[in-house]
Amino acid sequence: MTIPKVLVFAGSVRSGSFNRQLAEAAAKVLALKGADVTMLSLADYPMPILDQNLEKEKGAPDNAIRLARMFAAHDAAFIASPEYNASIPPLLKNTLDWISRVRQVDGEAVKPFEALTVALGAASNGRLGGIRALYHLRAVMMALRTQVVSEQCSIHFAGEAFGEDGMPADERVAGILDNACRSLLDHCTPGRGR
Repeated sequence: MTIPKVLVFAGSVRSGSFNRQLAEAAAKVLALKGADVTMLSLADYPMPILDQNLEKEKGAPDNAIRLARMFAAHDAAFIASPEYNASIPPLLKNTLDWISRVRQVDGEAVKPFEALTVALGAASNGRLGGIRALYHLRAVMMALRTQVVSEQCSIHFAGEAFGEDGMPADERVAGILDNACRSLLDHCTPGRGR
C-alpha cells in the first residue's frame, strides 16, 4: 500500500501565527492517520510580486520552481490561510500564482496542481474564524485544477483555541479538523506525485 504524501503549510509567516498553529495541528493529525507529512514555511521561499515583465525577462523565480517541484511530488496538501479583508492574504495568492506559472523544470513538463487533493483551514481571532477567506481560497484552488474536499476547518477566537499540546482545545473543533484530514486522505490518490 502506498503511503500518501501530504504537504502542509500556512499562508502566513507572522510570529505566533494562528494559521501556523493550525497547520502544525493538521500535520499531527495527518501523521497519526499514516500520512507522510512535509511541513513547509513560506518564509523559506520569498518571491517578488508576480509581474509578467519580470517573468519575461528572468523567468519564474527559483523559489517558485522549488515549490512547483515540491507540490508535484505530493499527493495532497493542507493549507491554513489567514483572512485579510474578507479574502486570502497576498503572500499566499502570490505564491500560488507564481507556482502556477511553472510549466517545465529542467526541460520536463511539471503539473504542480493538477489532480492534487487539497483541504483548507483557517484560524482567526474573530467570530467568523476566517471562513470568508476559505470561500475565496476554494475558488482559487479549483481554478488551479485541484480537487478541494468539502470538509474544511475554521477556528474562531484562535488566540484561545489551542491547548498546550498545540491541538484544538475544544472537542468539537478537534473533530472538525479530524474530519477535514480524514477526507483529504480518503480522496487523494497516493502515488500521484511519483
